[in-house]
Amino acid sequence: MERPDERVQLITYADRLAGDLPGLAALLRSEPFDSAFAGVHILPFYTPFDGADAGFDPIDHTTVDPRLGTWDDLRDLSTTHITMMDLIVNHVSSGSKEFQDVVARGRESRHADLFLTLGTVFPDGATEVQLAAIYRPRPGMPFTPMRLGGEKRLVWTTFTPQQIDIDVQSPSGQAYLDRILAKAGEAGVSFVRLDAVGYAIKVPGTSSFMVPETFPFIEEFTQRARARGVDVLVEVHSYFRRQMEIASKVDLVYDFALPPLVLHALYTGTGAVLKHWLDIRPRNAVNVLDTHDGIGIIDVGPSSDPGGGPGLLSDAQMDELVEGIHEHSGGTSRESTGAAASNLDLYQVNCTFYEALGKDDRRYLAARAIQLFTPGIPQVYYAGALAASNDMDLLRATGVGRDINRPYYDQHSLAAALARPVVKALLSLCAFRNELQAFDGDADASLDGSVLTITRRGERWWASLSVDLATAATVIEWEGPSGPGSTEDLLEDPPKV
Repeated sequence: MERPDERVQLITYADRLAGDLPGLAALLRSEPFDSAFAGVHILPFYTPFDGADAGFDPIDHTTVDPRLGTWDDLRDLSTTHITMMDLIVNHVSSGSKEFQDVVARGRESRHADLFLTLGTVFPDGATEVQLAAIYRPRPGMPFTPMRLGGEKRLVWTTFTPQQIDIDVQSPSGQAYLDRILAKAGEAGVSFVRLDAVGYAIKVPGTSSFMVPETFPFIEEFTQRARARGVDVLVEVHSYFRRQMEIASKVDLVYDFALPPLVLHALYTGTGAVLKHWLDIRPRNAVNVLDTHDGIGIIDVGPSSDPGGGPGLLSDAQMDELVEGIHEHSGGTSRESTGAAASNLDLYQVNCTFYEALGKDDRRYLAARAIQLFTPGIPQVYYAGALAASNDMDLLRATGVGRDINRPYYDQHSLAAALARPVVKALLSLCAFRNELQAFDGDADASLDGSVLTITRRGERWWASLSVDLATAATVIEWEGPSGPGSTEDLLEDPPKV
């Protein structure tokens, strides 16, 4: 794959930031967003966008929810911005017409082969050992008892009972994915993000998570996507060495290790682990500090496989990291994580990244500078772009842990956010990253005591970032078309080309 455009992208829900797709297009085409973001990952806008899992449980993945707009609106946005959409490869809503037909007709339904049950994967029955080996991101077994055509079956539900796993290798499953790809290609979408693809292939006697058979599926799917002019980003939370293995076989992966390691470095004032990761991490990465799913932790921990290797952080360091997030957020993240709220996950802390750094503007901008100087495609989550605090009112209203990091903005609250110095500085930093042609090449990273330095060099221009991890003092120096420049205060004097 040819190296993609690596300018900064935004991650956002259309409704929570701008109301709908036309509103999002208008916002992205106006300043300061137009300079800051060359692309946008639009989180699920399918019917319904507000289901049991905020759109990740589509009833109809090929239909834009009419409350948000149409495929024509996405096609229009794709004329001015790099666009990315989710392809929820592992499951579909229990309310979909296909599954409801299976509920009514059971094995006689023409859609019966689209969905997975225990018996589909284990036709001869499963042993206790085989069932215990299955990996799931939440406690319990991935099965829900349901009546299909009057027959009681154990339906495969990796995430929630409202999200029914599909058989992506069946004729119906292949046709289903092709219909979604066709819509993406017709709308001019640049990337599809394969959501939950690590769970898509089930193999008896294994964890059924990122098994060897998953890679041929991703490769074959990627070829079908490219035939429609669409590239593929793989979304997998897993052990860092497995992530590196995955990266060697696919177009793009997320760097989910970066967020916890940046926090660890800024909490402890030590950068050895972060520097080590910068040296070995895959280059074909999408770099995030925050997403709609919170702050991932499992990606820096030890392998869960029998006899697996150590993590980038030890168990004790991971515990300290999680407690650090809770402490810096004043305990609010504790209320939204684990058994304290629904949407229970084993591998993340629900918290905005701004809160995770104690709402310290300069420390926050130092973290963002590290993200933007790290090689790859930077994506900034909308709550992070606006330096949002934890939304406790929304959490208490819904009881959904992830909603602490999924705020709603109206015109008034958006204008207030954009007027804040930390937000102005961050968006200026993103514009600098986009405009200075110094970020095309690889990076040189060094560590001197507590000072981490990352230098990027293009064909003509260069930029260098130095962050004292102990104090968050940050310096950026650069050479650009207007000559040399430098700043020692990103908040008061963000860099400009």
